[in-house]
Amino acid sequence: MNKLYWQTIGEGKTHLVLLHGWGLNAQVWQSLIPRLSSHFTLHLVDLPGYGRSQGFPALTLKEMAEIVFAKAPENAIWLGWSLGGLVASRVVLDNPNHVQALVTVASSPCFGAHDDWPGIKPEVLKGFEQQLNENFHRTVERFLALQTLGTQSAREDMKALKSVVLEQPLPSVEVLNGGLEILRTEDLREELKALRCPFIRFYGYLDGLVPRKVAGLLDAIYPQSPSVIFRNAAHAPFISHPDEFTQALINACSLK
Repeated sequence: MNKLYWQTIGEGKTHLVLLHGWGLNAQVWQSLIPRLSSHFTLHLVDLPGYGRSQGFPALTLKEMAEIVFAKAPENAIWLGWSLGGLVASRVVLDNPNHVQALVTVASSPCFGAHDDWPGIKPEVLKGFEQQLNENFHRTVERFLALQTLGTQSAREDMKALKSVVLEQPLPSVEVLNGGLEILRTEDLREELKALRCPFIRFYGYLDGLVPRKVAGLLDAIYPQSPSVIFRNAAHAPFISHPDEFTQALINACSLK
């Protein structure tokens, strides 16, 4: 049975859909719920195949976006972290008249490195795919460790992310490999130039997966899209700096 896990919390007039990153699930947003639920009605989603949304095969980015959007409220703000940023971007691009805004967190419209573009080297992502088949748990742990590397609270942040993974059903190797393939191959840079709704981007200065250089390059490509860099954060600023992140999000969405 394939049923999408969807939890709605909060009392704000503005709907905020939160999409998590690769290997994780909606539990990753737990520290934000008490901080945001008076400002927004929060929609916490386990992406298809992740966490409590079991029974889905590996999907394309478009397929994943269609499944999530089908259950969403009208005129929501879509916030996506990492891989979730690509899914949120695809939702907004495909449904421009039914969304309010796009917020990406430690994400990139193109995660793969190219000659003129900083990102994750294709061989690194291919290596993760091979390692998943050999040692599933160790590979997921290694990827989580990369997300917190460099921050003062790296050990605690890694522990928090690991507990999120272990407390819920684990994705299959097939689903995880499908997610890595999306990260390796998708490139939404050109399409997002045509975006007409508000587009806000958050980054971690210490992020090893989405280099801070990406923020400056996208500032030039999308001059209408403001970016915020959290100076002491890595790939998960909402985990390491939840208060700072919450305030920045409220300010960006004009909900002071």
